[in-house]
Amino acid sequence: MTLTDSPALMPVEQALNALLRQAESTAIKDVESVSIEDAVGRILAEPLVAQLDLPPWPNSAMDGYAIRESDLRGQPLRVSQKIFAGSQPEPLEPGSCARIFTGAPMPDGADSVEMQENVELLDDGRVRFLEPVRRRQHVRPQGGEARTGDEVLAVGARLGPIELGLAASLGVPRLSVSRKLKVALLSTGDELVEPGETLQPGQIYNSNRMLLRHWLQRLGCEVIDAGIVPDELVRVRQCLADLHEVDLILSTGGVSVGEADFLGQVLREEGELSLWKLAIKPGKPLTCGSYQGVAVIGLPGNPASTLVTFGLLARPYLLRRMGAVQVEPLSFQVPANFDWSRPGKRREYLRARLESGKAVLYSNQSSSILRSAAWADGLVEVREHRQLKDGDLVPFISFAELLG
Repeated sequence: MTLTDSPALMPVEQALNALLRQAESTAIKDVESVSIEDAVGRILAEPLVAQLDLPPWPNSAMDGYAIRESDLRGQPLRVSQKIFAGSQPEPLEPGSCARIFTGAPMPDGADSVEMQENVELLDDGRVRFLEPVRRRQHVRPQGGEARTGDEVLAVGARLGPIELGLAASLGVPRLSVSRKLKVALLSTGDELVEPGETLQPGQIYNSNRMLLRHWLQRLGCEVIDAGIVPDELVRVRQCLADLHEVDLILSTGGVSVGEADFLGQVLREEGELSLWKLAIKPGKPLTCGSYQGVAVIGLPGNPASTLVTFGLLARPYLLRRMGAVQVEPLSFQVPANFDWSRPGKRREYLRARLESGKAVLYSNQSSSILRSAAWADGLVEVREHRQLKDGDLVPFISFAELLG
C-alpha cells in the first residue's frame, strides 16, 4: 500500500475509502471450484445461472383439491385420483377433481386448487366447493421463482446458508468462488503470553489472537498463525521475511510511534508505512503499509480497539479483496436509553445491548475491556460533536451482522 501520512485525525469514511481502493487494486483473481457443502462464507466468482425452471413444473401451494375451474358448474365433483409430492399424476378426468397435497405436481387439465378447509366431503365421496374459485388459485406456476437462464446470484455475492440453499434448489453441486485470502496473524509485545502458560509479572494473556483468528475464518480467510513476536528488531524483521507467501500480514499492538515500535521501524526502513491517526474511538492509531510486496495492516492492541477497527475497517478491506460487493456492516436506528452530554472530536463506537428496543450502554467503555463486547449485542455509533438525550435515535450495528 502506498498511502500518505496525515498529522490531522483522518475521518472514518476517508480511511475506509482508501482501504477499499487498495483492496480493489490487489483483489484476488484466482478462482476455485468448491462443493456447496464447503462454500459457506466464500465469495462467488462467477454468476449462478439457473439451468432449469424453478419450480420445474406447476405445483400446488396448498393441501386441497385440484380442479378445472370450468368444471365447478357441474359440482359436486368426484375424486378421480390422489396426488402426493414426488408422484407423477395422470391427466385430470373431465368433471372430476384430484386430491392434492402441498408441493405435488398439478395434473394436466387442472388450473386451480381449492384448500381443503373450503370444501365439504359428501357421504358418497364427492366434493362440494363452498367458495368461489379463481383460475390459477393456489397454483405455483412453472418458473415462478426462476426461469432457465436467469442470473440468480451475481458475482461478488457472499455465500451463506440461504444462498447455498438456493443453489441446491437449482441442482447445482459446485460453485466457482474466489480463492481464500491468506492472512498471517501476529501479535507483538513482550507482555503477551498464550492461554495455558504461566503469567509472569507484567504479562497478560493474548486475547486478540483468538478473537481475530476465529473472525478471519468466519470471513472465509485462510489463517497462518505467526504467533507472538517479541519486541526485538531482528525477530520482527525475520518474522516478516518468513511471511512472503501470504496476501496480508495482520498484526496487533505496537502501532504507535515509540521505542518499542519495531514493526513500524522495519516497514519504514524496508517497506512502505503509513501511520494513520483516525478520528475514531476506541482505536485511533492504525498502521497500513507493505513489506516486500505483502500488504500489512497493524491494529491497536487494546482488545476493544482491535474489535472496532477490525470490524469497521479491516473486515471490509478483506471482503473486498476477495471480491465481495457488499462489505460494510448494515446498521439500523434505535432509541438511546442514555444521555450523552460530552460531544467529542472523534466518532465513538460504544458497546451496547438492546433492552425493550432501546440501546443500553455497558458501564465501562474503556478500550481495554473486552468483557463489554461479550455483554453487548453490538455497537452504538455516536457521530462527532453530537450530544444525545434519552430517546434520541442512534445507529446500531449488531455483532451478528459485524461478525458474520
